[in-house]
Amino acid sequence: MKRIHRPLPPHLTIYKSQLTSTFPISHRISGAILASMVLLSYFLCLKMGLICLTYFHFYQFFFYTFKFIPSSVDLTAFALFFHLYHGVRHLLHKMQ
Repeated sequence: MKRIHRPLPPHLTIYKSQLTSTFPISHRISGAILASMVLLSYFLCLKMGLICLTYFHFYQFFFYTFKFIPSSVDLTAFALFFHLYHGVRHLLHKMQ
């Protein structure tokens, strides 16, 4: 099989991503992060209900998940404020 070296179209080499095209993409990504964190916390609560029938298992479960809680709270808070800010910005832009 012989490779054919074709040149790239000129519009691909001079294209720069614009701020107006990155805002909707980042808004959707932050919404997906929020939805996944809600789903993850729901599954975590379901798993905790099944595992934590005794105090020993309850404290053991929180000991192993305690390392992930601060980072997940930070990620969720950042995604929430980012998503909220861009939603309000979108609404104000539509009003003008």
